[in-house]
Amino acid sequence: MLLEFEVENYKSFQHRALFSMVPAPKQHGLDYSVFQEKVKRKNVKSLCSSVIYGPNASGKTNIIGAMDTLRAIILRGNIRNGEEQDLPNQAAYHLELIPNNRCKEVCPVLFKISFLEDGLKFTYELSVLLGQFLDNAYDRAIEYERLVINDELIFDRTDQVTLGNLKRFKEYVAKEIIKNETIQFVINQSLVKDELFLTNGFKSIISQELSKKIIDWFTNKLMVIYSANSIQLIRRFSNPDKNTIYVEKTMNEAAKIFGINSNDLAYVQNGEDGKTKLCSIFKTNDQKIQAVLADVFESYGTIRFINLFPLVVQAIYTGGTLVIDEFDASIHPMALMSIISVFHNDEINKKKAQLIFNTHNPIFLNANIFRRDEIKFVEKNDETHLSEIYSLSDFGTTGEKGVRKGDDYMKNYFVSQYGAIKDIDFSPLFEDIMLEDD
Repeated sequence: MLLEFEVENYKSFQHRALFSMVPAPKQHGLDYSVFQEKVKRKNVKSLCSSVIYGPNASGKTNIIGAMDTLRAIILRGNIRNGEEQDLPNQAAYHLELIPNNRCKEVCPVLFKISFLEDGLKFTYELSVLLGQFLDNAYDRAIEYERLVINDELIFDRTDQVTLGNLKRFKEYVAKEIIKNETIQFVINQSLVKDELFLTNGFKSIISQELSKKIIDWFTNKLMVIYSANSIQLIRRFSNPDKNTIYVEKTMNEAAKIFGINSNDLAYVQNGEDGKTKLCSIFKTNDQKIQAVLADVFESYGTIRFINLFPLVVQAIYTGGTLVIDEFDASIHPMALMSIISVFHNDEINKKKAQLIFNTHNPIFLNANIFRRDEIKFVEKNDETHLSEIYSLSDFGTTGEKGVRKGDDYMKNYFVSQYGAIKDIDFSPLFEDIMLEDD
């Protein structure tokens, strides 16, 4: 479960921004939205969902992009650029795109994340020097790196590594390592300035098991869909035979509920190029099966839903954290509400899966659907062009701008009581066009 994510000097977020899934104090109601686990006799709570609002170009997608970028860096194990990727979040592979473009000097980029996995609370912090915006020749270095588990320091890395009290985690660390007084010297000798200690020295020397738990969470549990157009389920099949068709029962049942037009939907693998494509499957009059590319026959909304639904299933089945940019794009609100209700259903969501998404659809501004601490806003300053993120619960319940549970959140949002909304009027532009024409 994701608890908190912080970022600083990432694109429009020049100053530190905190995205929290920890329930705010004195929030009551919708208790199904709150998960609870015991960690060292302490009850750790987390929200099961969150929705992010804000005008276009405010920075909503940058928060999701920052999560995706940290994930890519950890899985890569270094802060060097990754291999060329045909993906929308290029900042995850070309790190010179990350620093805020208004910084006049080199400022560190910070990532910090806290999550629960296997009864352990992990907090990982990474500060890196990437140069200024678009400076791909800068000699990059890790400023500091820190791992804390169950509020106990495991390691603190600057130009050297300082180990915490590993005796508290002796079930994950070999006795020889704990007793070896020269191990810290060996670690520091092998330190590389642009490589993560977490996935290199710590993994190979200190604890492969702890490192694996963290890497597995980022690999399998943190599912970030950075752009609405990038939602796709990547399939890997062992049988490369030409035109092999894979029909999934659950996917097709969901598609028929959604309103599919064809007989079935399936992933068809072409043996010539090895690519797997989503197709609509039909039976001809002579009972032969024919596949038509879904892009040709189905609507964009249908295709997007079909690509999204397996990710929802995976999140619910594994207890993952699903983070989606523009969750509502081209999908009917009733289908979206049904998916949200699955995450809010304690009988179904037994493994504590989480859903986080940004949207422009105001229907989710409803006290009967989301708690105040689940509703986030991102706003960009028109003068500084810097973004900030805050929660509806930050307004409190008293005063002129106080927010109470029974308030009409949608109405108040559109009268700019919560900010993160922009007055847009194109009329003067068209008036000028018509004036010039006259």
